[in-house]
Amino acid sequence: MTFRYDFAPTPFGDALVVFSDDGVVRFDLSEAADPSVPWLLESVSARLTATPVPDPGAADEITALLDEYFAGAPVSFAQTVALDWRLVDGFTRSALQTIAEIPWGETMSYGEVAVRAGSPGAARAVGTACRLTPFSVILPVHRVVRADGSPGQYGAHPERKRFLLDLER
Repeated sequence: MTFRYDFAPTPFGDALVVFSDDGVVRFDLSEAADPSVPWLLESVSARLTATPVPDPGAADEITALLDEYFAGAPVSFAQTVALDWRLVDGFTRSALQTIAEIPWGETMSYGEVAVRAGSPGAARAVGTACRLTPFSVILPVHRVVRADGSPGQYGAHPERKRFLLDLER
């Protein structure tokens, strides 16, 4: 299995996109100003037990989809981009695959996702799955909201969640 990476621009900064032979294995919006910092690639390499190699242009298709999405088009990344789920298993994977089915412009509560993913009462685990997703933005974890309809957090960036929810309205 070979792993390669490229970067895709977003309104939040450049995202690191790591590909396997099977699809996108990681889409990471780094907290650092420069997503190419060694620690980010080292972290991904440790999880994959392999070192991705640079592949300029590999993210061109995703970049085009991101451009459409951020222009307001109802892009469904999970139906368009092959995702490699190797870094996700168990309930986290079930929750994230359920979240992938939430349509553009709609939301679902953490509890509703837990029920549909087969574990009623696991709303907090859904929140953890959202926080730990290896597919930031391209998997619509921003569409998962609190039971009262308020947005809740989005990692350390609730303003990003509000931006994405507003974009889809």
